[in-house]
Amino acid sequence: MAGGLQALTGLDQEGNGVRKVTAAAMTASAFTAPHVTEFVTVDVTRSLNLVDKLKVHPAFEGSKLTVLLLVARALLAALREHPAINASWDEAAQEIVLHHDVNLGIAAATPRGLIVPNVNDAGALTLPQLAEALTGLVNTARAGKTPPPAMAHGTVTITNIGVFGVDTATPILNPGEAAILCIGAVRRTPWEHKGAVALRSTMQLALSFDHRLVDGDLGSRVLARVARILEDPRWELLLT
Repeated sequence: MAGGLQALTGLDQEGNGVRKVTAAAMTASAFTAPHVTEFVTVDVTRSLNLVDKLKVHPAFEGSKLTVLLLVARALLAALREHPAINASWDEAAQEIVLHHDVNLGIAAATPRGLIVPNVNDAGALTLPQLAEALTGLVNTARAGKTPPPAMAHGTVTITNIGVFGVDTATPILNPGEAAILCIGAVRRTPWEHKGAVALRSTMQLALSFDHRLVDGDLGSRVLARVARILEDPRWELLLT
């Protein structure tokens, strides 16, 4: 009994440490960066169909495939077209710093609390490589084995609240980043499709961004581009 209590206490202390660090970082972000959040509802029926096809493709053997993979790929494509959003604010120099590589953070709920490990230079990966990296990242996080260096130097983040059955939120920026994309739950929704109303799979996306670095025009273009890709993903483009 005492041994079990001691182990539980140790876990709680470790979790509390992570939560304290997270709380401090989120408080600093919320009261330092002027947040703006924009929302869009997307028909992801074709994306879900594509995920089903990828699951049986030999290139993805060993990877766990969900719509998160295509959302990540769509965001990376949008950042490639609009690189100014892959930036951070240098407080000491009072200037915007643009990043060449996209270090993609994935917010992960773990027994220790919320952590954000990164896929370094995610924009340089093929879709199968990205799938493998995301699978490894999530498995390592859930096992509580994510090393501190893996949570440093992120440039943009995705948080998935859809896994909890939640539709949307206004995410707080990971400190030092200009944008964070929030994924909501997939819902079967009456939707106009090819001139008629049909049940389609829809999802809400929310993009929060630092208004010092990103204006409404840039933020809107990035979010709209992500939505367009998810509405009509192209197999040939995604595999490369």
